[in-house]
Amino acid sequence: MSAFQENLEKLAELAIRVGLNLEKGQEVIATAPIEAVDFVRLLAEKAYGHGASLFTVIYGDNAIARKRLSLAPEEGLDKAPAWLYEGMAKAFREGAARLAVSGNDPKALEGLPPERIGRAQQAQSRAYKPALEAISQFVTNWTIVPYAHPGWAKAVFPGLPEEEAVARLWQAIFQATRADAEDPVAAWEAHNRNLHQKVAYLNERRFHALHFRGPGTDLVVGLAEGHLWQGGATPTKKGLLCNPNLPTEEVFTAPHRERVEGVVRSTRPLALGGQLVEGLWARFEKGYAVEVGAEKGEEVLLKVLSTDEGARRLGEVALVAADNPIAQTGLVFFDTLFDENAASHIAFGQAYAENLEGRPSGEAFRSRGGNESLVHIDWMIGSEEVDVDGLYPDGTRVPLMRRGLWVI
Repeated sequence: MSAFQENLEKLAELAIRVGLNLEKGQEVIATAPIEAVDFVRLLAEKAYGHGASLFTVIYGDNAIARKRLSLAPEEGLDKAPAWLYEGMAKAFREGAARLAVSGNDPKALEGLPPERIGRAQQAQSRAYKPALEAISQFVTNWTIVPYAHPGWAKAVFPGLPEEEAVARLWQAIFQATRADAEDPVAAWEAHNRNLHQKVAYLNERRFHALHFRGPGTDLVVGLAEGHLWQGGATPTKKGLLCNPNLPTEEVFTAPHRERVEGVVRSTRPLALGGQLVEGLWARFEKGYAVEVGAEKGEEVLLKVLSTDEGARRLGEVALVAADNPIAQTGLVFFDTLFDENAASHIAFGQAYAENLEGRPSGEAFRSRGGNESLVHIDWMIGSEEVDVDGLYPDGTRVPLMRRGLWVI
């Protein structure tokens, strides 16, 4: 077996054993780009080998998406398969595991009218809400695992032939997910222990807010009442531990939807709706982004942020050390799963119930500062030039990160 095939096997094994922590007899519902079919078959093999009762896959196809956005009537863009997502949500609530294969061409929809892309994105967000709620509430075990899509590889390595670019991207994926370790499962056990130590420290300190300072950034993010930090392996409502993201380097919690003040600038590009958003910046007052702009991709961004009132408020704040394996690759991945785990970040939109004590819903969730929205858009604000402090209500500050590195 070649080194590449060995690492690919390890990655698939990680997705099932560490990512999902699949239980015997459990169903798996997978989503993936059509180009990933061979990798999905390997994942299915591993899942059945660990006792899966049924492995169902739903493929996405960028070529069909382009045809729709080019040719469909305007009113057709307001359609999305709500029946599919309602069925997925029902399956999750009945115990099916969710496996998402990520990795797509970040420029797949370039050249298409941004207003049509944004309109379709809004419809998709509305239809997907039942499934998103089930996932964000951790009613079942779920994970996201990467695939080296050729379009993605060409975006990361634009100067290389496609075959070489794909090989280089797989190498970076193996490094970032620790699949290239001698014993990846043991490596993830150690990594989870480290993240859980940070989580325990932050939950013990009960900071009132976080203060980010760096080039173009002077942002105070108030934290929700009874907020909880999470990171690494996370328990479902039934108590089963899973790792939602492979890779993951973050510890994260819920901001207070009305207590965010200041200015912030992104440090990495964001892939949104098949387009790149670069140079993203925002100014917040009383939790609301009163001004938002970008050097590139602004029109698509603003359209998505018009989805609902909560789309311009924050639903997540995450701390990530700047010396992690993803950052050490030195690459910009143009993929949120990777880039968000290379740097501290915030997210416009929906907050996670898991980040509030008791996992409240409805009015209890809102009254404690939880944000509600049909969207959740992570964007990166951390770097080796950004400092982070924890703030208490009396103004006392505790250094958490200096030049992007933990000091706790």
